[in-house]
Amino acid sequence: TKLHGIMAWIGMMLSGGGLYVIYQNKVEMGKDHFTTLHSWAGLAVLIGCTLAGLAGGIFLHPDFGIDKQNKTIRKVHKLLSRGLLIVAWLATLSGLKTLIGDEDVVSLVIFAAPLLVAAPFTLM
Repeated sequence: TKLHGIMAWIGMMLSGGGLYVIYQNKVEMGKDHFTTLHSWAGLAVLIGCTLAGLAGGIFLHPDFGIDKQNKTIRKVHKLLSRGLLIVAWLATLSGLKTLIGDEDVVSLVIFAAPLLVAAPFTLM
């Protein structure tokens, strides 16, 4: 639907803004970029979501999609997006683990629990 596309693009723009802020912060601190699994997973998700969003907008848009009835494109878009969501969650968890360290497992579990509860509903 159109709302789905709008919300997805807003989320990607916010993520892109976050990437910009983090990148600039590392420049100011003189740190290297893309040195962790968290950073590479986040970049892959942002690029993957952008490509999936472009494909969705070009091919599947309800008003002007050039192949909006194509079930194969729709299925690939759906499965790719679900996979990207899982990678995004893993990137988030790995970033939190880096931030809090190995000792504070309780915080990691508290953060991860809602993701585990929401996963079946989100990935349907």
